[in-house]
This record gives sequence, C-alpha cells and structure tokens, in this order.
Amino acid sequence: MTKKTLLISEIFPPINGGSGRWFWELYNRLPRNEYLIAAGTTENDKAFDKTHDLNIQRINLTSPSWGIKSLTGLKFYWRVFNNLRKLIKQHKITTIHCGRCLPEGFIGYIFKKVFNIPYVCYIHGEDVEAAATSRELSWIVLKVLSNASRLICNSQNTANLILNNWQANPDKTEILNPGCDTERFIPAEKNDDVKESLGWKNNRVILTVGRLQKRKGQDMLIKALPEIKKSIPNVLYAIIGDGAEKQELEALIQKLSLQDNVMFMTENSDEKMILAYQQCDVFTLPNRTYKQDIEGFGMVLVEAQACEKPVVAGDSGGTAETMIIGETGFIIDCTKPEPIAAKLTELLQNPEQCKVMGKKAREHVKKSLDWKVHTEKAKTLFNT
Repeated sequence: MTKKTLLISEIFPPINGGSGRWFWELYNRLPRNEYLIAAGTTENDKAFDKTHDLNIQRINLTSPSWGIKSLTGLKFYWRVFNNLRKLIKQHKITTIHCGRCLPEGFIGYIFKKVFNIPYVCYIHGEDVEAAATSRELSWIVLKVLSNASRLICNSQNTANLILNNWQANPDKTEILNPGCDTERFIPAEKNDDVKESLGWKNNRVILTVGRLQKRKGQDMLIKALPEIKKSIPNVLYAIIGDGAEKQELEALIQKLSLQDNVMFMTENSDEKMILAYQQCDVFTLPNRTYKQDIEGFGMVLVEAQACEKPVVAGDSGGTAETMIIGETGFIIDCTKPEPIAAKLTELLQNPEQCKVMGKKAREHVKKSLDWKVHTEKAKTLFNT
C-alpha cells in the first residue's frame, strides 16, 4: 500500500512568505499520489488552486490564540482536529508533516496522541524563538519537539537553537535548506527598457525583498542612504514587500528627505520580482535580531545569487548559510547604518567585483541550493 502524507501549513501560496514558497516548491516536486496538503485559506485561494494540480484542501488555520488556556485556542484546535480527522480517514493518511511548531506542530502532536500517527515538524527559527516569550507556548513547543519523529530545520543556526535551548534530540534533528529554481531565477543583461518599466530609470539600485518588519532591517538601510549618496548620488533603494512597518519607514524617508532615493514595490508578480533581481546592482537583506525575532535562513538571498547578484546580509540567524562569505556575499553588522553604508558603497563603486561575485554566486546556488538537490534529500529524509 502506498504511504500517504498530509502536510499541514497555514502559510501556503497565494499567501506570501518564505516558508510557504518553500513548501510549494518542495511538495510540487514530490509524487502527487503520496501527498495531500491542508493549506490555510486566504483571498484568491480558489483562483490560485485552479492554476496547479497539487492535492490541496483549504482549511481555516488562523487563530488569534495558539495557546490552550483560552477558550479561543481550545475551540480552534477542536475545529481543526475535526476537519482534519475526516481528511485523514478519507485519504488513509499514514504520516503528518507540520509546517511549523505552532499551530501545525501541536495539531500533529494531538493526532499522534489520539491515533498514533507519526509526525514530522519543520522548524524555521523565528517560530521557536517567538514561543520562548510565553510559558504556555514554550510548554506546547517542548511537547511538539519531544514527540516528533523528525525535526527538519531550515539551517544549522535553527538546528543549534532547538538543540541548545530546547533540548531537542540530535538523532531526530535534520537540516534541509530552502532552495531556488535555477532554471527560473536566471541572470540577464542590463536592460534600460526593463529598468524604465520598473521605475528605476538610470539609477544604481540596491534591492531588498521581504516583509516590512523590524527584523528585516529596511530602516537601517534607509538610514545608511545619506552616506551612500555622497559617493553614489543616483542610488535608489528598491523595496519589494509590504507589512506593518511601512508607515514608520515612510516617515523616516520623509525625515531624511530621501523621497527620490527609496521606492516601495508592494504589488509584484513573481515575474516582476525576477526582473528586479536581474536588473539591480546589489541585493541586501539588512536583517537583525529584534527581540526574539530572527531570520531563520533567507531564501531571497539564494534567489538573488541565482540571478548572479552579490548579496549583503546581517549577522543574525541563518543568513550566513546562504552564501560563500567573501566570495558570493558578505555578512555585516546591520544593527547600525555605518557598516551598511561602507559595504554597499564599496560594492557599488566596484562593478567588476560585483560581476565576479555574481558568477560565483550562481555556481554556488546551482551546486548546493537548487530545488532538485533538496528534493532528492527530502525524499530520502521522508522515506527513512
């Protein structure tokens, strides 16, 4: 009998997010008859699901509370348990894959206790760190980690977090980095017409792709721009993403009179995002640790390198694992603007260095971080 696995993930396309893209790319490459996906509901999900042939059931996996002390949390888990129980019985599910510790991992834990169905849990770094701020959520995470048959971490940094801070079993802990489709994320020659269509004109462009949240560090790069402008007057900082920090970032831009040097690009297709990767000069993810929030890995750094761009990232979380430091990118202190300004000015003034780094970057991604490589590793992990 064919083993059948259920992936549970609130974050899944068309919802934006690194983990959702990871699951889409990975499970899209696995045998259709062996996997069923219980994905979160969102606007336009029905239209999106008409564009692919993955086996998806949409379930509301959103709740204001993931704890079990509140009536809200208990109702949430009871509702989801009942919905998934029918799916599990109907499709003869033998294993569950949980997109995060909370809430998906705890749902997997419940099914393990009630029906003895084994579960695998993905760990992203920021998920367990966020839970550490609450006794109740910490207790739940400990239950999830100790009862999972396997813990799949997106980076060595994330693995170290659960091994050192959560006493996870090293024999159950595996690393599976997110990857990149190097046949889709490809380099392209500079093209003035494309730059014009992006609204970039003849500017030298620093690009960041990521949600507008504190740990992504867009604010520090904006603060670095006045210093960069001294050497590169036509510098433009293009930001692809939306989020809670947009108003504060706009106020900062106004305060520093940088309206001509920062551009928000919130509504973008994947095709337009790839064009942005291809036409920018340098890609930067100026991430930092903010409270308990960290960057688990940084898929966007991989995508940029696949497009032959040198990358610069903060020295927090797992970003160092995306690159060959000094050859395809740099890790710097992004808690203040000065190191950001110095490194980006250096790169923008040395286009030949950027070109050499970009070539090495694509080779690195093709060899180590292509989805084909990860899919084969995932198949081995899932079948042992």
